[in-house]
Amino acid sequence: MQGEFRFSFGPWNIHEGADPFGPEVRHTIAFNDKLELYKKLGFDGVQFHDDDAVPDLNNKSKSQIIKEAEDLKKVLDDHGLTAEFVAPRLWMDPHTVDGGFTSNCPECRKYAIERLKTTADIATALGTKNIVFWLAREGTYIRESKDPVVATEQIAEALNTVLDYNKDIRVMIESKPNEPVDHAFIPTIGHAIAMGLMTSAPDRVGCLIETAHAILANLCPSEEMGFALAHKKLWSVHLNDQNGLKFDQDQTFGMVDPRRALNQVRVLDKHGYGTNGEWVGLDVKVLRTQRDEVCLKHLEYSRKIFLRLLEISRSLDDSKIAEMIGSRDYEELNWYILDSILK
Repeated sequence: MQGEFRFSFGPWNIHEGADPFGPEVRHTIAFNDKLELYKKLGFDGVQFHDDDAVPDLNNKSKSQIIKEAEDLKKVLDDHGLTAEFVAPRLWMDPHTVDGGFTSNCPECRKYAIERLKTTADIATALGTKNIVFWLAREGTYIRESKDPVVATEQIAEALNTVLDYNKDIRVMIESKPNEPVDHAFIPTIGHAIAMGLMTSAPDRVGCLIETAHAILANLCPSEEMGFALAHKKLWSVHLNDQNGLKFDQDQTFGMVDPRRALNQVRVLDKHGYGTNGEWVGLDVKVLRTQRDEVCLKHLEYSRKIFLRLLEISRSLDDSKIAEMIGSRDYEELNWYILDSILK
């Protein structure tokens, strides 16, 4: 079964270029102007944080938040765009310095739960059933500061709360082993899938796999994807690239390792990814060196590289590959793959 591919990205993937070691190097592009760029670049889906959709939401009532999200849905419709998911941006709030759901402060945990409910409200107003759970500060800098058993139970409680709050919502857990915390809870997709089994509605808990996050865990992204696909839990992907076990780089897809990228495209395509409405998310950052007038190439080229690799994958002779596997001639298989990429 071949996959069906449509593409999404988030407004944060077009940014000013500031980093921890320097200031902004590009001009800000207004949110609505960013939306106008999606179709031009070949994208149909928009990924949202809760406060991308409704800025300053801490200072707004529930009715105000829902009204603003509904107004945004009309703007998306006008642009011919679809909201893929909404994720609570808990890691940027002062309440969540020590984590949200696993904070050692009861009031902070309460804040995180309420914001998660608000995220569900925004998602519904935007016409999506998907919430992404990136557990950014849910972890430790000092191992003894949190009990891992209690923390796991607290994350399950948060999941149960939102699943019970909105019976239509699905949660996609996005695993990452570190950054911004030293040791993150739920660091791999295996953890994420197991986490879903602790909830009241495991059928509504799946996962989102990001290339860079798998590499940071010293794992093969395509194998992580295959594991999730075998469990019918791969509901979204964030494709990018990563140059080793460093900080999360979010480089253009295939920029570092085209063969690793090919294997991700191939496993998605061979197992029908997208035929149930899943999106290909490209979570890639602009290189700091890019000037304003060329600050969208990372998105354009990530999509082009995906589609080029898809052509290569579909051109491979499966019977020939099966023959090499059958004769255990893996050197020949290695050459066949490399020759196909290097042509």
